[in-house]
Amino acid sequence: MKSPNGISTEQPPGAAPASPKRLAAIAGVFYLVVGITGGFSEGFVDPSLYVAGDAAVTSANVVANEGLMRFGVVAHLTDAVFFLLTAVTLYLLLKHVGKNAARLMVVAVIVAAGIISISAVFTFVAMQVATDSSYAGAFGPLGSSALVLLLLEIQHFAVLAAQVFFGLWLAPLGYLAYRSRLFPKTLGVMLVLATVSYLVDVVVAFLLPGLAEQIHGYLSIVPAIAEIWMVLYLLIVGVRSPRSTDRTPAEEAVRSPLRVKAP
Repeated sequence: MKSPNGISTEQPPGAAPASPKRLAAIAGVFYLVVGITGGFSEGFVDPSLYVAGDAAVTSANVVANEGLMRFGVVAHLTDAVFFLLTAVTLYLLLKHVGKNAARLMVVAVIVAAGIISISAVFTFVAMQVATDSSYAGAFGPLGSSALVLLLLEIQHFAVLAAQVFFGLWLAPLGYLAYRSRLFPKTLGVMLVLATVSYLVDVVVAFLLPGLAEQIHGYLSIVPAIAEIWMVLYLLIVGVRSPRSTDRTPAEEAVRSPLRVKAP
């Protein structure tokens, strides 16, 4: 809605979805797939292949693990697809709390999913260069190894840049979870704090890479707790059943059209 001066403002709460527990369960399954595929591709495959500053070792890793690399590319793309599906499902679950925040959440995920998908292309091309002898014939063994390293470095820093949006989508999600009364308020706060951790991690990684290696593990604690908690809550609990005192104004008006206070 718009204020009298024409500035767009957050819309007032509306009616909750008809089947919130079903939507929560679907979102939980999608979010779990994101965690599995993202953890496999970014936490296992990428570190197993890419060795910063060492073209020969990186190229040798790619040649020796071509099958693993192909699975990693598919995992990245699957991660991107289910990340978007997770955001859309949570949008349907929480848009009644505030459409502006819900839309911002989805936009951040769209950007992140796009970056992840593009980074997967660089991974696949690096594999092509390392395993196709025509590249070694054109650029020489050292030149093709250097090209493999360059492509994987682009992929590595693209995923790091996507981490900005991995964090930014959690802020509106935390806000919506906090206001909705469908989740514990502490969970909403943790999701917002996870945004801060993600952003600090990215800034330090680009500005102070030496320090980033020392503090990355600590900065990963809050996001890990917040996101695992969210996934488990969606899968096990779903959402809280709203109490009568937690009804939105729209729901209260439907229940009591004569504006007589409900018992």
